[in-house]
Amino acid sequence: MKVAIASGKGGTGKTFVTVNLARSHMHPLVVLDCDVEEPNSNLFLTGELVARHRYSIMVPQVDESACTGCRICADVCEFNAIAVIAGKPLVFEDLCHACGGCAVFCPQEAMTEVPHEIGTITIRQAGTVRLVEGLLDVGKALAVPLVRAVKNYEKSTEGKTILLDAPPGTSCPMVWTIGDCDAVVLVAEPTAFGLHDLQLAVDTVREVGIPFGVVINKDGLGDARVADYCQEAGIPILGKIPHDRQIAQAYANGDMVVDSLPQYRQLFTRLWTSIEHLVFSKGGSHG
Repeated sequence: MKVAIASGKGGTGKTFVTVNLARSHMHPLVVLDCDVEEPNSNLFLTGELVARHRYSIMVPQVDESACTGCRICADVCEFNAIAVIAGKPLVFEDLCHACGGCAVFCPQEAMTEVPHEIGTITIRQAGTVRLVEGLLDVGKALAVPLVRAVKNYEKSTEGKTILLDAPPGTSCPMVWTIGDCDAVVLVAEPTAFGLHDLQLAVDTVREVGIPFGVVINKDGLGDARVADYCQEAGIPILGKIPHDRQIAQAYANGDMVVDSLPQYRQLFTRLWTSIEHLVFSKGGSHG
């Protein structure tokens, strides 16, 4: 099964849930850290470096001797990555989504494609957990192509459980991460802000049409409004992680809670049972 761990905003404990779920699983699995602008699963899933390589997308290059300035390339580009000024096309590489449309539709065949590096993909082995993460280069704006590249690693993981640590929020990188998953786990804090951002995430996941449930992190910190909302909206609460100073200290030290605080291992084991029920019974909320 393929399960995304997501949230309506950063700081809710999404990575905390992901890495402890991975550590408490009974069988080998794969974690895909799709939060390519700020991946941090590697702080907890430390292990042997297996591979690291630069990732490039193909962007257009103009042969000005063949170009007639017809503007078809600019008209085709939905992302405004090409502008034609004084009959000459200008390519903005950091806006290009590498769709290849400009090269296909150019009547003069004046467009070729060249590689443009946008980030790095790193693979580590931490015990029984294989971690694949992408890291977008500073100054690059295109997270989605790198998210797709991280997810392409799934092709070599047939038969294994896959956890995807999604980017925070409800923008395109998050949607691309959860798009073909079997279920989504939304992590929320029991506060007014937590409820607001959870509602945004719920609307997004419902639009995608994937079964989902909620994990309440730092339970006891705020109030019951998140739990009440889930009950009223028919959203299953998959688990509650208590607001515990010991958990905060362990996490701040880069320790796995399921290792340093064994009393919480059973909590994550039960969470796995709830997730499996969500996936295989399709018992979550769909919208």
